[in-house]
Amino acid sequence: MNEDKCSRKLTIVGAGAVGTSAAQWAASRTVAESIVLVDVVEGIPQGKALDLAQASPLLDFSSVLTGTNNYADTADSDVVIIAAGLARKPGMTRDDLLEKNIRIIRSVTNEIVRYSPYACLIVVTNPIDAMVYSVFKESGFPKQRIIGMAGVLDSARYRTFIAHALGVSPSDVTALVMGIHGDNMLPLTRLASVGGVPLEDLLSREEIEKIILRTQHGGAEIVQHLKTGSAFSTPGLAAVEMAQSILQNQMRVLPCAAYLEGEFGISGVFLGVPVVLGRNGIERILEFELTPEERTALATSVEAVRKQVAAIGI
Repeated sequence: MNEDKCSRKLTIVGAGAVGTSAAQWAASRTVAESIVLVDVVEGIPQGKALDLAQASPLLDFSSVLTGTNNYADTADSDVVIIAAGLARKPGMTRDDLLEKNIRIIRSVTNEIVRYSPYACLIVVTNPIDAMVYSVFKESGFPKQRIIGMAGVLDSARYRTFIAHALGVSPSDVTALVMGIHGDNMLPLTRLASVGGVPLEDLLSREEIEKIILRTQHGGAEIVQHLKTGSAFSTPGLAAVEMAQSILQNQMRVLPCAAYLEGEFGISGVFLGVPVVLGRNGIERILEFELTPEERTALATSVEAVRKQVAAIGI
C-alpha cells in the first residue's frame, strides 16, 4: 500500500447501482486521491464517473474520478471494492446468484491480481461469504487482505430498526451482527445497547425477536419493494466505511467477513466477526466468549457457508 495518504488509490469494480453508490460515497468523503470505476460495459463507467466528478464543486471534494473498461487504469490500487455481478430480484435468494456470479468474480480477481498485487480486497458481490472465499483462493493473497462486506450493512439495518422501535437517534444505538450474510445471520441482543442502556431492558423479548427477523430479511424486504433490483445505497456506503478505515489507517472496529483459523472455535471459512481494519487490512479479529445459544446459532451460519463453498467446487 502507498505510504503517502494523499496518493492513495481506490478502485471500484462494477458500475451498477452498488458500485456507483460506493463511488459517490467515496468521493464525497475524499477517501482517496484517485477513485477508479471499472466495468465491462463500454461508456457506463465513463459516464457515471464524469457525472460524479461534476458534483465536486457542490460537495467540495477533490478526488479524481476515472471511469474505464481497462483494468490497466486500476494499476497500483491500495483498496479494491468488488461489486461486480448480478443483483437479486424478487423470489431469488442470495444462493441463487452463486453459479452466475462466481464466474464473474474469478475473472475480476485475476485482473486485480495482475495490476494491483498489494491491494486489500473488499468483496460485496452476493452471496458474499462464498464469493470472498473464492477471491481468497483465486488471488493467493494473505487472508488479512481479503475481506467480505456484510456485517457493517447488517448491523446498520439492525441499529436502524432498534432506533425506530424506540424513537431514538440511530447514532446512539450500538449493536453487532455476526455470522453469514443471510437468513442465518446472528444479531446479538445481549451486546446491543441504546445510550449505554442494554436493549433487553428497553424492549420485550417479542419486540426484539421481530427486529431480529426483520434484520435477517432486511435485503429481501428491499428487493420486494424495488421489484427489479436490490439494496444499493447502504451497501455502497458500508463498503466505503471499510475502505476508508484501511486507506486512512483508522483502526475502526467493524463487523466483516474474515477468514477464521480457530477464532470462536471455527476454521476454514469466511464469517462475519468484529475486526480491526487498518492499513494492512484486517489487523486483528476481536474474539470474545459466546453463550451456548450464540455458539449454536453461529454453527448454523458456518454450515450454510460451507454448503455455499462446496457448491462452487473449491
